[in-house]
Amino acid sequence: MKIDLNADLGEGAASDAELLTLVSSANIACGFHAGDASTMLTCVRAALKNGVAVGAHPSFPDRENFGRTAMQLPPETVYAQTLYQIGALSAIIQAEGGVLRHVKPHGMLYNQAAKDPALADAIAKAVFATNPMLILVGLAGSELIHAGTRYGLATRQEVFADRGYQSDGSLVPRGQPGALISDEDQALVQTLEMVQRGRVRSVDGQWSRVTAETVCLHGDGAHALAFARRLRREFTAQGIQITA
Repeated sequence: MKIDLNADLGEGAASDAELLTLVSSANIACGFHAGDASTMLTCVRAALKNGVAVGAHPSFPDRENFGRTAMQLPPETVYAQTLYQIGALSAIIQAEGGVLRHVKPHGMLYNQAAKDPALADAIAKAVFATNPMLILVGLAGSELIHAGTRYGLATRQEVFADRGYQSDGSLVPRGQPGALISDEDQALVQTLEMVQRGRVRSVDGQWSRVTAETVCLHGDGAHALAFARRLRREFTAQGIQITA
């Protein structure tokens, strides 16, 4: 069994360099919610040095609230903004001799695109227009995955080690009870259930089916590094290969 282990980087957390020795894929902020040109360059160089697959992490234009503000933008605006952000990171990667591998939206853009077909289509359209060989990463079973499939893109269905799930397979919104899992044991059990058995227990106790092709580790958590190391050890013990 194989699994991709990804982290959102270039967002100002102190653990980026260490996480890049533990993950197989990195989603690098493109300046709209966090990061800047220098940060992108630093992250790209470190990722390539560690053999980590590099992806763009575009967002709504919302630096004040870290990309977590709900926005109702025209699909054409989201298409243009996504193109812009992918293009910026892609240029840096090319200059460093690397190749952009995937695109994973950030924060509220990601969450809204999981349920909004028009928004999901705008993102998938931008990814396809940039390079049809790019992989589109989205919440497992979401509209973003469906949109990527319609455009003929390779997709990766993502699950979260430290986020609570609702019975429909969506994430519990931040700020609501059960949204974040702070207990490492609980997060580890949830991750193994999703990867090995294709299911997740929602906050109301129901089991939901889920396809786990990549697991997200949040790099800004207080214990992100320790949990990343523990998760890697457990995957190895269970015979699960970590690969992009």
